[in-house]
Amino acid sequence: MLDPRVTRLAELLCDHSTRLSPEDTVLIHAFDTPAECVAEVVRVAHERGARVVTRLESEVIRRRLTLGMTEPNAALIADIESFEMDRMTAYISIRGGYNVSTMTDVPHETMAMWQRVYSNPVVFDRRVPNTKWVALRWPSANMAQMASMSTEAFEDFYFRVCTMDYAKMEKACGPLEDLMNRTDRVRLVGPGTDLSFSIKDIGCKPCVGLRNIPDGECFSCPVKDSVNGTIQYNTVSLYQGTEFSNIRYVLKNGKIVDASAGANTDKVNEILDTDEGARYIGEFAIGFNPYILHPMKDTLFDEKIAGSFHFTPGNAYPPPGGNGNRSAVHWDTVMIQRPDYGGGEIWFDDRLIRKDGQFVLPELMDLNPDRLG
Repeated sequence: MLDPRVTRLAELLCDHSTRLSPEDTVLIHAFDTPAECVAEVVRVAHERGARVVTRLESEVIRRRLTLGMTEPNAALIADIESFEMDRMTAYISIRGGYNVSTMTDVPHETMAMWQRVYSNPVVFDRRVPNTKWVALRWPSANMAQMASMSTEAFEDFYFRVCTMDYAKMEKACGPLEDLMNRTDRVRLVGPGTDLSFSIKDIGCKPCVGLRNIPDGECFSCPVKDSVNGTIQYNTVSLYQGTEFSNIRYVLKNGKIVDASAGANTDKVNEILDTDEGARYIGEFAIGFNPYILHPMKDTLFDEKIAGSFHFTPGNAYPPPGGNGNRSAVHWDTVMIQRPDYGGGEIWFDDRLIRKDGQFVLPELMDLNPDRLG
């Protein structure tokens, strides 16, 4: 018998996230996800009247394909999937997996080429701006281990987080969206961190279950040359199959001029040297999902942690206005500012808006975990 929580999740994806109707063509793209669960998303999408296309893949096959990837091969795949995406109005990505380190032994140069030749035209030029898209992970024993939970406890956590009341979150996020759209100067303060920049005229985007599941952030990005100061991240970040800890950046006029990450300092600089845009910042976002409190080395979850923000070297997404930065890198790296992680503050135009992970302005308090959860 199918778990009823899967049906609730499928309904959330088709009704809230992509709002499917008979006018839609939707690609359901799944990696290592149980067939009966993908089938349930297909069933619900058909019930909404959408025309459905499926693509089922495996991380084992993707790793082998990527290890032998050449630029002409990547261009061929990009051409085929661009043709496909041009015919879709919606896209649902469900990514399972058994080993977070599957891609560790793929050369960095190959990953950078894949990002440039495939991801930029297919994802950033087509999927992101032109479809109603949503991406989510599928729970696995590997994810439970990363979260230091039993498999059963993690499944309970996963479905509780993923099927929360996103309509309530959307309403609570409205005042933060308005405030960020009016803000010029931002200052981030915490242990090892004192960073200032402008988001003037950039705009922001509330993320409330329409593009990611789980969700819970509002993102903008700095004016490209405005960032100055130092940031010391306090979470472990898994990027391209490698774990990075103690990441520290010094920025001057928007550019990361000094970067370290303990034993992986050379590796972090190799990534930041991928192209010119990799040392500039493509995203600043504030996280507020009330059910996600601790990092599990999965960006889709970690960037939504209540009381966190992420500050992202690399590519700037088109919505909102963006800052024009283009890169094969987009590395969401998280800093938690709750007291159990050392505390910290966020200031907008010399006005304190969040202290130690708690919003302090009355109009923003509905985003605090005790009200949003």
